[in-house]
Amino acid sequence: MHQPSLQDCLAFHALQLHHRAIAGRQMRSLFADDPARFSRLSLDAAGLFLDYSKNRIVDETITLLCALARERGVGAQRERMFAGEKINTTEERAVLHVALRAPHAGGADGSEVGAQVQAVLMRMRDFSDRVRRGAWLGASGKALTSVVNIGIGGSFLGPKMACHALRKQRHPGLDFHFISNVDASELDALLPRLDPHTTLFIVASKTFSTAETMMNAQSARAWLVGHCGAAAIARHFVAVSTNREAVTAFGIDAANMFGFWDWVGGRYSVWSAVGLPVMLAIGADGFGQFLAGAHAMDTHFRTAPLEANMPVLLALLGIWYRNLFGCSTLSIAPYWQDLQYLPGYLQQLDMESNGKHVALDGSTVTLATAPVIWGDVGTNGQHAYFQLLHQGTELVPVDFITVLQEPKQLGAHHKALLANCFAQSAALMRGRTAGEVADELRAQGMAADRIAALAPHRAFDGNRPSNTILLPEMTPHALGALIALYEHKVFVQGVVWGINSFDQWGVELGKALAKDVEAALRATAEPAAAGQDCSTAGLVARARASAAPADATDPP
Repeated sequence: MHQPSLQDCLAFHALQLHHRAIAGRQMRSLFADDPARFSRLSLDAAGLFLDYSKNRIVDETITLLCALARERGVGAQRERMFAGEKINTTEERAVLHVALRAPHAGGADGSEVGAQVQAVLMRMRDFSDRVRRGAWLGASGKALTSVVNIGIGGSFLGPKMACHALRKQRHPGLDFHFISNVDASELDALLPRLDPHTTLFIVASKTFSTAETMMNAQSARAWLVGHCGAAAIARHFVAVSTNREAVTAFGIDAANMFGFWDWVGGRYSVWSAVGLPVMLAIGADGFGQFLAGAHAMDTHFRTAPLEANMPVLLALLGIWYRNLFGCSTLSIAPYWQDLQYLPGYLQQLDMESNGKHVALDGSTVTLATAPVIWGDVGTNGQHAYFQLLHQGTELVPVDFITVLQEPKQLGAHHKALLANCFAQSAALMRGRTAGEVADELRAQGMAADRIAALAPHRAFDGNRPSNTILLPEMTPHALGALIALYEHKVFVQGVVWGINSFDQWGVELGKALAKDVEAALRATAEPAAAGQDCSTAGLVARARASAAPADATDPP
């Protein structure tokens, strides 16, 4: 069914008029005029706290943004997702990652989704408990001490991010490694540091045919067999997949395969068996808390009014900046070192979901969709790219994320970290006027002509928007809620833009062409360049000319 374009919506027209009226207002003045601004423009949900007062908005802005969400059918589409309807229309699939963390999930398409989810979780629990207790032994009778997850995309980014974020809760006797890149350098750097007799490999691929994952898995298999023999595969490899035939052909016992479903998209899969490394790291009870945190955010998202709904507000503020201010990027700034992989995780979640120019009805969208997501941990980012945030020519909204609980050790560091996080958001909002610079330099005794020369360089406009998200402490529950917050934010934005957030056809062409290019690179005779542009053909020719003889041990 055809949906009117976003710019044809009455609520969007109202927002455009509103934007023209308030775009130039200074947040510094808004705070000065309204001492209650912080308390009014902040909220708690699922254990998280969001301060969105440092945005270029007034109360009317939120009213108009929520009117837009209603006109675009956010509430109805949200219910369709939770009900298991096939809202992923191009693949005719339900979108039920929320069922993975629901304690009593309902059915979809007549199947007992909840029972299926619980059955897999019980098998994961049994396996992880045995590994963590040292009861699952390798082929030589030794307990496993290293876990290597082999995947790519969501099968890599989610488990890696979560295992690092929850470092303090990890099992002390297990080391975790994550391999995704088809570049041999990654495996080449890791394998010599591992003991094959105490290493567990988890191969995560829904179809068990993902090119990068299976090439890495085959190389890891060859390494293990070379040290321990083919029989060792049964004790040192497990699979997260739905392709039983391919898993057993690889040599993995089907009893050691953990399945998931086509209604679990890769970038939403850390809650499924793809999260097996996370369960191994923090235990089954910890993983249960991880799911519970996400479910708490699901409940809030489903039941809270739009005006007090944390994912909805984050989404609508993003649309405000993307489509009214023309902001092309969003910076994620986690002030917590263990969240170092969160910006990359959110980059895939957001850009692979909403990096689309095709509307649900097949027409071309006429307004910008997903921004570029980027960032780094504080305080590192302050000494890298924050100069651009403060004085650059681009307006870049920022999401600051930090943890309140002070570590038992090195507490002074944490106070300094929080001080920097809060001060940077304040500086982005306030800026510094040329008059303030001049007063400061005059107090230092600087000459008037020198002050006049330096003031333009030291002043900056401010009025740069940000959100601040506070976690009470870094726990599985808090991390689960944080991830779910951003999942639902992305969903709401996709609904407003009228696109399908749950397919990713844009990555398919390059993958398909890579097969032909790889065949040309491997060919023993000069390959025909039919169908290749002259640039690609020329690059292949130069690579062939410089290549060493093929290594007979390379996997096919």
